[in-house]
Amino acid sequence: MPAAHPLVIVGASYAGVQLAASARELGFEERILIVGDEVHAPYQRPPLSKGLLTGKTTLDQLPLRGPDFFEQNRIELLLGRRAEALDAGARSVTLDDGAVLDYGWLALATGARCRPFTLPGSNLDGVLDLRTLDDALRVAQAAERTQRACVIGGGFIGLEVASALRARGVAVTVIEAQPHLLARAFPPAMSAFVENVHRRRGVELLTGRGVRALHGDQGRVAAVELDDGRRIDCDLVVLGIGVLPNAELAQQAGLAVDNGIVVDMLGRTSAPRVLAAGDVANMALPPAPGAPARVRLESIQAANDGARALASLIVGHERPCTAVPWFWSDQFDLKFQMTGLPAQGDEVVLRGDMASDRFSVFYLRGGTLVAAHSVNRPAEHMLSRKLIGARARFTAGQLADESFDLKSAPTTALEAATS
Repeated sequence: MPAAHPLVIVGASYAGVQLAASARELGFEERILIVGDEVHAPYQRPPLSKGLLTGKTTLDQLPLRGPDFFEQNRIELLLGRRAEALDAGARSVTLDDGAVLDYGWLALATGARCRPFTLPGSNLDGVLDLRTLDDALRVAQAAERTQRACVIGGGFIGLEVASALRARGVAVTVIEAQPHLLARAFPPAMSAFVENVHRRRGVELLTGRGVRALHGDQGRVAAVELDDGRRIDCDLVVLGIGVLPNAELAQQAGLAVDNGIVVDMLGRTSAPRVLAAGDVANMALPPAPGAPARVRLESIQAANDGARALASLIVGHERPCTAVPWFWSDQFDLKFQMTGLPAQGDEVVLRGDMASDRFSVFYLRGGTLVAAHSVNRPAEHMLSRKLIGARARFTAGQLADESFDLKSAPTTALEAATS
């Protein structure tokens, strides 16, 4: 008979570990098992594209929790095993070694994987993804003997890698298909600021350019060919072209999947007693004017907040996920901190001077603060998160005026933001 595990968590991720921790904190006393397909114990991911590449972060600083945490909280880790099949009717999961796990509750925290790069030359040595610890170690090792690197993709991961490689003295070219860096995340002025940041520090940027093929020399990458035939010489290519949610297990089991596993604000999927959180979960949002009905967020905080909601459901004290999402990115000496969900048509307001590398950009929707992007202004970022959650209202003039105290929002918002 297969062993029964009342709470089985597939994915040794931020969401998976947070769910286990929160379930114990809330009084869940039954057995908890986390299944992870990597051989490494759960680890921090942000340093992979930042400190680990620059040498500021060492391997011993990466564990998400120490061994004592798992032992003291009676959380079992089954590492190096992949879940291959889910039978929601029988409430069982089959692993790649044939083992069958029965569950009382099942949580899918399977995260995401790098989008495949299938152009000619993609299999050459020196063409690397960056998603896992092993990926990051390969990039760091390759950087030690690299003189010139190409980063394909001008999103957050690509730009973090570019800044880390430049800090190591590597010549870097970033190739981005969109007309601007971070075009989907930032308004034009913010994109232009980021581009200026990287150019000032020696990064070559090629925007609005596609890649036709990669070319090698004796099996190792030697050049990137652009869509106009130009070739960029390099001895390392790092891919930052986005990720895909690992939703195949859920889809094969017949669960609702649409850009991730479809869940409500408590993390419930379309199958009874099957939950999902983290990068794989497309979670419903609280109703708000102009806001999407649901979103799949790729951030640590969204993973942790979603996991806490799942834990509350499991122990019978439901607390839906309503937290304001936030995210950060370290590039060179700049800390970008983003909160809320801006949308096209929002009123964009600059507070501060971009030339000083210390400012915030606020987003108003009908006079309500819905999002904020801050650069090297952590206190303003923290206050913005609270004000957005309180649906504080401002005029554009108030937000732009640095002498105006942001805590002077209407009384109800002020009380919520400062409580």
